[in-house]
Amino acid sequence: MARVQASDSLIPRQVFEVPPAEPNNSTADSGSQGSGVKLKKQIGLLDGVAIIVGVIVGSGIFVSPKGVLRFSGSIGQSLIVWVLSGVLSMVGALCYAELGTMIPKSGGDYAYIGTAFGPLPAFLYLWVALLILVPTGNAITALTFAQYLLKPFWPSCEAPIEAVQLLAAAMICVLTLINCYNVKWVTRVTDIFTGTKVVALLVIVGAGVWWLLNGNTEHWDNPFSGGFQDPGYIALAFYSGLFSYSGWNYLNFVTEELKDPYQNLPKAICISMPVVTIIYMITNIAYFSVLSPDEILSSDAVAVTFGDKMLGYLSWIMPFAVACSTFGSLNGAIFASSRLFFVGARNGHLPAAISLINVNCLTPVPSLIFLGALTLLLLFIKDIYVLINYVSYVEALFTLISVSGLLWMRYKQPKTERPIKVSLALPIIYLIVCLFLVISSCTQTPYVVGIGTIIILSGIPVYYLTIHNPVKWLADTSQAINLWCSKFFICMPNQEKFD
Repeated sequence: MARVQASDSLIPRQVFEVPPAEPNNSTADSGSQGSGVKLKKQIGLLDGVAIIVGVIVGSGIFVSPKGVLRFSGSIGQSLIVWVLSGVLSMVGALCYAELGTMIPKSGGDYAYIGTAFGPLPAFLYLWVALLILVPTGNAITALTFAQYLLKPFWPSCEAPIEAVQLLAAAMICVLTLINCYNVKWVTRVTDIFTGTKVVALLVIVGAGVWWLLNGNTEHWDNPFSGGFQDPGYIALAFYSGLFSYSGWNYLNFVTEELKDPYQNLPKAICISMPVVTIIYMITNIAYFSVLSPDEILSSDAVAVTFGDKMLGYLSWIMPFAVACSTFGSLNGAIFASSRLFFVGARNGHLPAAISLINVNCLTPVPSLIFLGALTLLLLFIKDIYVLINYVSYVEALFTLISVSGLLWMRYKQPKTERPIKVSLALPIIYLIVCLFLVISSCTQTPYVVGIGTIIILSGIPVYYLTIHNPVKWLADTSQAINLWCSKFFICMPNQEKFD
């Protein structure tokens, strides 16, 4: 008989009463470590680098670098924001390297906030990720993919929204199927499309270098002219820059599937973040060399405008590059974020069925299908783009809480083993900058902050009604769904032991 355990504790536990079983021969031969059904460690160092680079370098650098320019006021100040955003993301990633090796569990911020501050703050992160962060970001990426893949067929106007939505839905279904079937396929797709988008960015850089070598340097005569000094605008410029770097913490979501995480997690971070920062820097230099600030600010897709001006009959490469970039980015995002919901369910904060693992593929199939269904639902909501306004504030707030947890655990648990221990200055610097961004956003965009805060706080009654003291019919419903999913998807609960 199935049963649901709702818990105030973040200690993983068995949520489905079945006797421990050895996997079948095909499962054992596929490389699972030891007996039982659990996620396999299949992600190596290069795969980790590809996941970070692949998720970060999505549509942002191709479509909307104008956000940084709009709030910076000048190309010189804009470039400084891009570099400092990369440095700040690197500092944050190093802090997460300490957290990820001290708490080697999948789930990223959810696991760290729960360990430091308890189940309620962790649930609130899971709640807002469920409503805003994950499915909204994935849906936006899928729609961007469809829009730019269809662009050559409707060169002078927007593609029909129905065609965009259907193509985006097909993309989500295909990537969800790949993620369900085989982790190796996921890493191969990530590797291929990460390479594709890097090549496309190098085409942009090469064209920009050619343009400069031909003496077209007029845009660099006074690069800091018109720069804004208001702290609120500077904060918004950093929000735009940091949004383009978002995804640097996704490898922490899949720590349990990373080979030798104590070595490969920090190495992957230290390789990928400087690479992304350099790529973003030289790509923006190419954009600013060829396009005037007015051209960038009036463009809906800077890379496409750049291609139209520089590549002639090969300008179709840019919409294709945006499509490839978003395809690879969404693949990595689905892979990593599905583990967040998997871990949340394993800890009793979501229906237990989402924590089940397919016994043949050793992938969290119900979690992937749950995430795919949420994303498909958002595709057909007309105002989906409004939700993206809340992402930066909410992400900055919970990143601040996670790094605060690092400092808190340094104080409360000084003797806990830390395979990686960063300088105390790094989390303090990151905390100060995050506080500045959060406080500045309160003064510049109070409506966005207010709505985002209300969404976060709405998780408190949900927590007490469904987790802390669940009503009987909800527990019975979750129990029935858990039993049905285990049979239909040929799944079992995770059998790996945790301290």
